[in-house]
Amino acid sequence: MRLSTILLIACLLSFGACRQTGQPVKQPDCVQIDRVINAMNEVMMHDVTNPPLAARFFAYATLAGYETLSHSDSTLRPLLRRINQYPVMPTPTVTDYNPELATLLAMIETASRLQPSGRNLDSCRIRLLDDSRAQGLSDATLTGSEAFAKSIADAVVRYARQDGYARLSDYPRYTPTKGDGYWYPTPPAFLSAVEPHFGKLRPLLLESTATNKPRPPARFSTDRQSAFYQQMTDVCRAGQTLTAEQKTIAQFWDCNPFAVQDAGHLQIGLKKMSPGAHWIKIAGAACRQSHTSFSRTIQVHTVLAMTLMDAFICCWDEKYRSNRIRPETVIRRYLDPDWKPLLQTPPFPEYVSGHSVISGASAEILTHFFGDMAYTDSTEINFGLAPRRFSSFRQAAQEAGQSRFYGGIHFTDSVVEGLSEGKRIGTYVVGGLAKK
Repeated sequence: MRLSTILLIACLLSFGACRQTGQPVKQPDCVQIDRVINAMNEVMMHDVTNPPLAARFFAYATLAGYETLSHSDSTLRPLLRRINQYPVMPTPTVTDYNPELATLLAMIETASRLQPSGRNLDSCRIRLLDDSRAQGLSDATLTGSEAFAKSIADAVVRYARQDGYARLSDYPRYTPTKGDGYWYPTPPAFLSAVEPHFGKLRPLLLESTATNKPRPPARFSTDRQSAFYQQMTDVCRAGQTLTAEQKTIAQFWDCNPFAVQDAGHLQIGLKKMSPGAHWIKIAGAACRQSHTSFSRTIQVHTVLAMTLMDAFICCWDEKYRSNRIRPETVIRRYLDPDWKPLLQTPPFPEYVSGHSVISGASAEILTHFFGDMAYTDSTEINFGLAPRRFSSFRQAAQEAGQSRFYGGIHFTDSVVEGLSEGKRIGTYVVGGLAKK
């Protein structure tokens, strides 16, 4: 038999392989991960998703992607064994699927089911499938990738629904505590307390919130010699003497999904991303700057997102335990009835600073993966704010924490202890990553 005939028969017997040799398929890269994250964030801004809940959505969506990819990358498996109460996940029952595509589809499918307006992510899914088809993936591979992604999403969503969030509505409606020194709704919208029971959720990587409680805050006091009164006057004076740079810092890290603007007799909600989304986007920028692989990018995003969720659980646990009054309320009551903070006060208790906790934790995670990377943060361009340059993630975290003092919405001990608590959380998670 002639050699050319033998080659023809071999090619016909393995048609799919010959077709892919003649038409190379470009695998999804880390830019596609950015697109999914951005699409999720757009839905969250549309829904005015609160910061703790936004972190929860990111955590489970990225976890679904991570779990999917782990079946083709065994280096990802050890982390999954450290997730609290993590169930046995399904293995692929299809033989023809693309691991990277299935990863992205699992993220989209999970987010679609968890987020209130998740159906709006369908256009993201369709675009991803169309792009994959245009790059040469067969219909059989697309179908197999969707089937595997759905099976993982099914399991992750079941796991998510066991973390306690679905039961939070069973608790009595939160009522502000009466008395001096306790949190009370603030202007301009006087919104009700946000997620008062979020601290009761099951953490993903931490053992419990009990192992990470911050030091108690300075106790409320009208004694001029007390630590609390001194902090109150510090915030009041700072608000009257802010430099242009300090105002820029406060506004850059604002990330307040609850911002409301008075317009005559109306109040208009301003759509902003959550502080957790800000750090997720920083992670994406770091991955692009470092030319990180698809697998490593998924790992960075998943570890960060799960850490953010745990950090919010710990922070909210403390907020509604200490239940401390906001600067805006106490300063108007005891120092200056006309005083206003630069930033709008978020609708939940003051101690500890959420931005400080999640920024301190995020900085430790990203430093673990990238070291002391200098980078430019361009995440706020769409909100009319210029990029800022940082020498490291830890420097950015310090600025993010301090921004809350400049904004007039947190006392000093809330920022300092918040950053410290966040660093402890991040260090704990990083320590777990190092274990085999």
